[in-house]
Amino acid sequence: QVQLVESGGGLVQAGGSLRLSCAASGRTASSLAMGWFRQAPGKEREFVAAISWSGGSTSYADSVKGRFTIARYNTKNSVYLQMNSLEPEDTAVYYCAASSVLRNIVVVPSSITLWGQGTLVTVSS
Repeated sequence: QVQLVESGGGLVQAGGSLRLSCAASGRTASSLAMGWFRQAPGKEREFVAAISWSGGSTSYADSVKGRFTIARYNTKNSVYLQMNSLEPEDTAVYYCAASSVLRNIVVVPSSITLWGQGTLVTVSS
């Protein structure tokens, strides 16, 4: 049974940076594609970034391209989201997700069954 635990959220001023971490437990964790989603108050959950199990493929939402970077270290069963040049519009609860197929995270998020509990990111103007 794989479990996902996020950390690293907090309050930051616009233009600042934060790094989110997601630790995955379980023997099969390193073989899973992983990603990040976010949900702002009153809005639907939306895709942010994803990375394949090997780290060789990544995908980003247009709204974060050039500002956010996703990376993983399989020896630590962890995935990170480095967020730079943060904007108030980035304020949301950020969720880590995992799937056996990268495409599911990017295109079919309704198929994802592994989610973390979420970590709050607040960007002040």
